[in-house]
This record gives sequence, structure tokens and C-alpha cells, in this order.
Amino acid sequence: MIHSSFTERNLRILFPLPAIIFIALLMVFPVLYTLCLSFTNWNLTSGMPASFAGFNSYIRVLTEPRFLHALGRTFSFTLFAVAIEGFFGVAIAVILNRAFVGRSIAKLLLLLPLVATPVAVGIVFNLFYDPTIGLANFVLDSLGLPQGQWISNSRSVIPALILVDVWQWTPMITLIVLAGLAGLSDEPIEAARVDGASEWQILRYVTIPMVMPVILTALILRLIDALKTFDIIFAMTGGGPGYASETLNIMGFKYSFEYFRMGQSSVILVALFLVVFLCSLGIMKLRATTEL
Repeated sequence: MIHSSFTERNLRILFPLPAIIFIALLMVFPVLYTLCLSFTNWNLTSGMPASFAGFNSYIRVLTEPRFLHALGRTFSFTLFAVAIEGFFGVAIAVILNRAFVGRSIAKLLLLLPLVATPVAVGIVFNLFYDPTIGLANFVLDSLGLPQGQWISNSRSVIPALILVDVWQWTPMITLIVLAGLAGLSDEPIEAARVDGASEWQILRYVTIPMVMPVILTALILRLIDALKTFDIIFAMTGGGPGYASETLNIMGFKYSFEYFRMGQSSVILVALFLVVFLCSLGIMKLRATTEL
């Protein structure tokens, strides 16, 4: 009887408990295992077992210029990509929130980049950026403009990759913001119109502040994903030319599966985890302040 009453009182906890435990183990174990490896000097090519190295691996990796440059590229790629995606995502959502002919078709076309897999997108854009047969240089040549080297030049490779990321992931922010706009109350907007506010003033001072929590939620999701971007960069450049497009994720992959320095690669992944975690906390705190 006591057992039955305990079960009935805690059904809301007991039913999801197995799934919660499974997800926790699935997330916690890889993080803890990587953290433990980061304190070792494990190198598969040496044939020696892993041994405790303390913070030597951290000091060696975190002070290496290659790591610092990869960290800078990770931030620059993420900040520019998310900022551009946020601007255009919100702008397109505002446009699609209005009634016009072909609105449904526009929404359908907007979904197409999200359907494509990032690796396939990378392969297609490799052809697009090809210096000899690529469409990008063909258009520039037709307009009488100088042709670009795109992903084969160390100065233009990051902007070229950002353009690909913006093309694929701007629709995600648009759809999230569009859903937020659809759920807004019409009363504040109508009250602003009655008070004589212009459409621009309504958008700036009424609509955007009301939908700002949704915008920040979309930016959080996109920021986390952009910091971890791997497939597009690996499919298009592999981190090249040289190290010009090597981010922390690409560097961690190379240290793991090309150099087999498992201890040092774990340091890189721990650093990436901390970057993602701290950036996410920062935006979540900003989101919380907008809701007050």
C-alpha cells in the first residue's frame, strides 16, 4: 500500500526518469572522458600507454600560435555569420509576416537550404567557387569585375565560408522569428497606429522589442551550432589553404585522426566546450534581462 502510494505520488518523476538518466550518461560520460584524456600525454603513434601529464598538455596547446589563431578564426567565423544571419533572418521574417501574393511559395523556397545536408552544400559550393568553371567567377567576369580566388586564398576563404553558412542557416532564424511574430498580440500594434506611429516606428519600438526573446533564442541556437561548425569547412577546405580556415573543431579533428595526439586533441575539445558554454551563458543572461 505504501509502495503504491509512493509510486502514484511520483509518477511525473518516475516515468521520465529512465530517459533522463540515459541522456545524462550520454552527455556526461563523453565530457568527463575527454576531460580525463586532456590531462594525459596519450599519443597513439608512440605505442606507449597514456600517462598522467597534469597541465603540461594544456600549457603546450593553449600557448601554441596555431591554437590561438584557430580560436580567433572560430570567433570571427561565428560572430560574422550569426550577426549576418540574425539581421537577414529577422528582416525576411518581418517581410514574410505580411500578406502578399506568393507568400506560401516564398516560405517553401526558404526551407530548401535547410533540407540539404551540410556536406552536400559544401561540395556544391566548391563547384560554385571553382576558379575556372565556377559560377561565381563567371558572373564576375560577365560584369567586367576582377575574378576572385575564393576558398583558395587565405584572405578570402573565411568570408567565402561565412557566405555558405549564411545561405544555409538564415532560413532557420527566419522560421523561428516568423513563429514568434505570428504569436504576438495585435493590441499594442493597433494602439501604436491609433497614436499616429509610422510603420517603421511600430517595427522598431513595438514589434522588435516584443519579439526580442524569440530572436535571442534563435541566436543562441545558431551561435552554439556555428561555434561547432565542422562539416561545411571540412568538406570545402579541410582547414586550408594551409591553416587559413582551421577552426577549433577542425584542429581537434586533425590532432585526433591525423596526428593521433589524443591528449592534446582533448585539450582543444575541452577549450571548445568552454567557449560554447560561456557564450551560451552570456546570451541566455542577455535574454533573461530582456524578459524582465
